[in-house]
Amino acid sequence: MHLLTEVKEGLIIAFRAIRANKMRSVLTTLGIVIGIVSVTLMATAIEGIDRAFNQSAAAFGTDVLYIQKFPWVSNEDWMTIRNRRNLEVPYASKIERLAKYVDAVAPVVGTRRRMTQGTYSMEGVLTTGTTHQYINAAGVTLQDGRFFTAEESSGGRPVCVIGATVAENLFPREDALGKTVRVGGFPYQVIGVCEKQGGMFGEFTSDNRVFLPLLSFQNNFGSRRDVTIQVRVPDLEQMEDAKLELEGIMRNIRNIPPGKPNDFNINQQEILTTFFGGVTLVIATVGLFITGMSLFVGGIGIMNIMFVSVTERTREIGIRKAIGAKRRTILIQFLIEAAALCLIGGLIGLALAFPLSLVVDQFLPTAMPLSVILIAILISLAVGVISGFLPAFRAARMDPVEALRYE
Repeated sequence: MHLLTEVKEGLIIAFRAIRANKMRSVLTTLGIVIGIVSVTLMATAIEGIDRAFNQSAAAFGTDVLYIQKFPWVSNEDWMTIRNRRNLEVPYASKIERLAKYVDAVAPVVGTRRRMTQGTYSMEGVLTTGTTHQYINAAGVTLQDGRFFTAEESSGGRPVCVIGATVAENLFPREDALGKTVRVGGFPYQVIGVCEKQGGMFGEFTSDNRVFLPLLSFQNNFGSRRDVTIQVRVPDLEQMEDAKLELEGIMRNIRNIPPGKPNDFNINQQEILTTFFGGVTLVIATVGLFITGMSLFVGGIGIMNIMFVSVTERTREIGIRKAIGAKRRTILIQFLIEAAALCLIGGLIGLALAFPLSLVVDQFLPTAMPLSVILIAILISLAVGVISGFLPAFRAARMDPVEALRYE
């Protein structure tokens, strides 16, 4: 109870001292304001990018494996990888027949083409040729309509499924289902619209794509293209077994002798997540260190002003100690004053950081969760306590007789 009284009195004295030296207090907290704004903006940018990445990575599917010519992340020689043989469409049917740990296999080929509908157009739309199995192998969710059937796929019918962004651009005021679009000049009837996925990897999601039956794609845009084979594993616990099984099947299909390295890669979402996590950690460490330097400078400013404040109030300290104030009481008083200065600076910094984060959000994804706000407040208090400790300790150790003699 006595400690609470000391804290209450310390708060009253601290705010009186701050009000008595308004301009000095404003200039002192300026360093903390800048530091908190910098740290908060960095934290919100990292949090926002991390969330956007996780949302984007989800589009790749945790249960989907991608058999491809190129690795997503690699330290191998690029020319060696580039000279690998392309994958072929017939591999998909062989994998479907031989693999035991998978339940859907879809070959995927792609190109970029201009899409038009009436007076509306989109350039460079990722045009994807695949089979009816794609909706199961990739886990695409439809907002309207349906995916093409096995008959439409094998017959090369002129039907298509479009992404949400494509629908928004080509059909801003009407329903896309049943309408005809032109893909690279060829007419296709829209039978489905994908649900919007969003995120950082727009072109790799369904949003900016048009899906065509594989045979129709090959007839209109050529068949000599590199193929990606997407494979869905129904049981995540069997993911490693599935990868080993697929590796063996692919080595057999491509006649790779024992001891020779694979000339293909089996990619999955986890590769991106691990790689991005390491990159984010480095960026966060460097960024927070650099922005933290401004907090350090602000803390030095607080410490300097608190030493000045202790010197100015030497007689006050002497009088308080002479009438019975304990060292702890004096220590708490000056610690509270330093912490209050920093907390005020921190709150002003947060008030400035929020609208600034909305501006940054126009260029980079940002997010300011409650955890970032609480961390910023705790950092402000910590800087105040650390910066104010030495001046407060000096004040607490003053000899009351010497303090009363001070002029």
